[in-house]
Order: sequence, then structure tokens, then C-alpha cells
Amino acid sequence: MKTTCAYCGVGCGIRLSREGDNWQLQGDEQHPANGGALCVKGASLLESLAFPDRLLYPRWMGQRIGWEEALDTLAERFAAILAESGPGAIGIYLSGQLTTEDYYVANKLMKGYLGSANVDTNSRLCMSSAVVAHQRAFGEDLVPACYEDLELADLVVLTGANTAWTHPVLFRRLQQARARRPELKLVVLDPRRTMTAEQGDLHLALKPGSDVTLWNGLCRYLLDVDGWDKAYVAQHVSGFEELSGALDNPAWQLDEVARSCGLSRSDLIGFYQLFARTPKTVTLFCQGINQSNQGVDKANAIINAHLMCGRIGKPGAAPFSMTGQPNAMGGREVGGLATQLAAHMGFGEAECDRVQRFWGSPTMVRGPGHKAVELFEAVHRGEIRALWVLGTNPAVSLPDGNRVREALSRCELLVVSEVTANTDTARLAHLLLPAAAWGEKSGTVTNSERTISRQRAFLPLPGEARPDWWALTRFARRLGFGEGFAYEHEHEIFCEHAALSGFENDGSRQFDISGLAGLTRAEFEALSPLRWPVNADWPRGRDRLFEDGRFATPDGRARLLPLAQRFPEQPETPPLAGAVSLLLNSGRLRDQWHTMTRTGHVPRLQEAERGWGPPACWRLA
Repeated sequence: MKTTCAYCGVGCGIRLSREGDNWQLQGDEQHPANGGALCVKGASLLESLAFPDRLLYPRWMGQRIGWEEALDTLAERFAAILAESGPGAIGIYLSGQLTTEDYYVANKLMKGYLGSANVDTNSRLCMSSAVVAHQRAFGEDLVPACYEDLELADLVVLTGANTAWTHPVLFRRLQQARARRPELKLVVLDPRRTMTAEQGDLHLALKPGSDVTLWNGLCRYLLDVDGWDKAYVAQHVSGFEELSGALDNPAWQLDEVARSCGLSRSDLIGFYQLFARTPKTVTLFCQGINQSNQGVDKANAIINAHLMCGRIGKPGAAPFSMTGQPNAMGGREVGGLATQLAAHMGFGEAECDRVQRFWGSPTMVRGPGHKAVELFEAVHRGEIRALWVLGTNPAVSLPDGNRVREALSRCELLVVSEVTANTDTARLAHLLLPAAAWGEKSGTVTNSERTISRQRAFLPLPGEARPDWWALTRFARRLGFGEGFAYEHEHEIFCEHAALSGFENDGSRQFDISGLAGLTRAEFEALSPLRWPVNADWPRGRDRLFEDGRFATPDGRARLLPLAQRFPEQPETPPLAGAVSLLLNSGRLRDQWHTMTRTGHVPRLQEAERGWGPPACWRLA
């Protein structure tokens, strides 16, 4: 049996075999993401399944109840709150650990039936900056590259990522390519001296938050040395005059950029020269770019440089946003964010009408809801009275944890779908619902390079655990929406999702997997990994986007954007005699995952190193 790893956005394929009562796990040599390789987290997935305090049945106020009572209670309480306070008083918080089918049902229920856009995901914390940057530059949230481009490039720039630890299998692919092709150069932009930085040909330890300055400086340099692609910009890009005018500023000259970024002039110009003379360049960026007060601008600054040089939609040339979770991309596809509808549609009148007609739903939200952090602030204020959390632990993972825990403790009705009762969020719940874990549930996930892969169940559901889409569907039926939620298998949900992606899609939306809408259940069960779009034009999927130089904007041109530098705000602190202000950067653990619910109890993952190199620390002027 083949399935997909439950951890990072690389989306590694896994092959399972059974020997007696024991399962054996290894990498899937035929999967396009990993070719059989696994990191230590993926290799230890079977060991992670013995969750402490596994949640095996629903609990109301700590007491065991059955599913019928749990769903009846849930429906009655939600219905009462809806009647008293309206759809703005309810919310759902999702996770990049869910399958696409889980995501789709939750989004459809909230936006098309309950009339609330207060449905968001923990993936917002890591990916929403890239989503908006893609929309601003390309007209749609589109990742143009595939992993093979890292192997075909002559220069790879890694920024905002310790890829050796966060996406180890992908980093291994890169290192193997460098071993085969010594001319492939690696530049690492990271304030910290990480394992990834140690492997680079050049490490630029730029000042934290100075990324826009560095990339604006590169764009200015490309203009100065005539290193940009005039023909490509003229044919396929808009906004050049505005950008070039904004770059005519002393702040983006070499010496000033070096000073602002805390870099030597020689290192900076070395990077700029290398970028300018290397047509086949991939810039891979991740959370160090996205998780910032200026994450969108940072991503657009990177995209600006690639568009100026025409380095996009070509083998070995692209800006490439890496996702952190196994299905952060799938959540974006189905509209699992408060700021969008399903199938890459927004809140325009025509789009709202289109989705409502497809769903045949009684209502449709007409604008965005509360985003992740805002959602919990609304809970804290009492504006959101009922909150359902699925597959994530916001009491630990959200910023300002004390305030989040206070908000959750104030919530009138907190429902948590989890595999264990032993999380900080689960301990605050009024109603706990036992969810199916990896290995027990089936569906699809989409990785960073747009590859849709199957997750397949190979273990029986323990106790009364059920898939999240099942719980959402049964809840919807109790609210009177049975016709729209008659699903009995994840295959039906996937096919509906695929059909919606092609509904009244005249090519204006590049996310289109309508070629999979007619899969039989047997074909769905046997589905092999493939990259979207999958439609009449691309029946076997597509490796790269924008190869023809046409983008998803109204005029078909990509957009260059003038950007200003904004450094992270520092808290006001009272002056102390002899005190020194410091900025600390913590990094992460290599072999642990998120809040450690899955990995924290696995002995061999606990034995891993807790850090590498000295802690990163800067003195603030």
C-alpha cells in the first residue's frame, strides 16, 4: 500500500507492507517528491501512532458520551447561537494536517450553508503571505515551479528557511544535484548560522527583517548593470515604470543596502553579480520570509527580481514558495481561508453567485471573515460564541499564547476534534470529538509543487474515532442540510471539489482539476501523484506554470510592485541603566513537529540534537 507522509510540505510518498501483525514502512521510490528517501520524522511515523491518552470516544464536559448525543448537542448549541446572534457568532479553525476532503466540507458548510466566513486555518500563519504575494504578482495563488527545477538550476537561493532541517528530503535532493553538478551554486540568506547555511557556497547573515532592502537593492543593481530582460518585461510584465522609479532612491544603492542589511559590501556584490549572470536561478523561500510584519512585501520583492529577469516558467528558473504542512496547499485550493472562496475564487459578486449555484446552497457569504489571530480575538471579546477547532493546537501554536488560552477559556462553546485529549487546547474543550489519525483516514493532500497525492488508511479506526469530514457531514445533516452533505466516502467529496474547479472556468483560473471529476471510486483509490492543473488541456498534469508568459491577471501580464522597507516593530521598554537591547532568533528543533503532539512521545525523536551552532543574537542600535 502507498500513502503520503503526515509532516512537511515536501509531501513524500511512503510504501507500507505487512508482515504478520506488524507494518513496515519505507519511502516510495516511485513518488515524484522523494524517490524513496525519508527523513527521520517520516521514517518514525509508525512509532508516533501510539498517542498518549488517545481519544477514543466523544466527551462532553469530561464525561464519555456517544456520537449521537455528541452531534445532537453540537447541532442544538450551534443552532441556538445562530438564532440568537447570527452567523458572525460561530467559527471553525482548521489545520494543514487535514485532508483536502475535510477542508472542503468545512468550508462548504460554513460559507455556503451557515453563512459565516469565520473559517480559517493554522496554515495562515505560515502561508498567507505567499498566497497574497502570488495573487498580487500573478493574479492567482500559483506556485510556478516543481522540485526538479532545484536540480536543473545553476543557482539556488535559499532564504527564510533552514531547509536541511525543515524540508530535509528536498535539501538532500539539492545536495545530490550539487554533487553531480559542482557548477550548481547555493546561496543562503539567513540571519542565523544554520546547518543549511554551513552547506552554502555563500552565506549572507543579513539583519533580521531587512529582506526587502536586500531584494530591492538587487533589482536596482540589475538596472544599473543592464542585467534585466527587457524583451520579457516588455511582453509579459506590467508596472516596470513604477518599480524603476521607486528604485531610483539612494536607499537601494549598494553601500546603503550593505549598511542596512549588516553585510559586507564584497559579500553583497558577490551575490548580486552571481544572480545577474545566472539565468537558471531558483529562489526557494519559506517561513522566515512569510512569518513577518512585512511577509507579503518580502515575497513580492523576490518575485520582482525574477520577473525583471524573465526567470519564471522555465526549467531551473522560478521563485518557489515552500509550504510547511502536508496539505497547506490543499487548504488553499478549497478556500480554507477566511479571505477566499473555494477553487481559487474570491468574493466578487459573480464568483459568489457561481459557487452558490454550484453548491445549490441556501446562502453565501459575500465578504471575508476573521483571520486566524483575529478569530481568537473575536472569541476573547465574546463576539464569537461557538468555535470548532480541528486538528490543531492553537493554545500553543498561536502568538500570545496566554491571551489565546484566556480566549478559549472564555468561549461559550469550544469543540475540539483531536486524536488525543492531552493537548493544551483539548483540555479547555467543552466537547471533544475523537478524530481519525494518519494511517486511519483516507483522502488527498497537495504538496508544495502542486502534486496531489493520496493518503490511504491501512489501520482500523480505533474505538469510536471518525474522519473529520464524517463528523462535519453528520453535523450538517442535523442542521437540516442533508441534501448538500450526503457524502458517504471521501471519493465523492474529492470529485465534487474537482468539478467545482472547472465550473464556468474559461481558463481564467489556472487551478483546474476538472479532469479528475469523473473518477470512479476504483480510479480514486488507485490515483497516482500528479501536479495540477489536470483538465482537457493538461490531462496528465503540468510541471511548470507560465511557460507561455501568460499570467492569471486580466491583461495576462505579471505585475511588478514598488515596495518600501519596514523593519519589525520593537516593544517599548523603560530605559535601564547599562541595559542593552537585544534581538533574539530562536530557530527550531530538527526532529520535532509543531507543538509536538505527534512527535513529542517518540523516543528516537526526543534523542535528537536540540540545536546547532550558537544562538543568534543582535544588538539593536
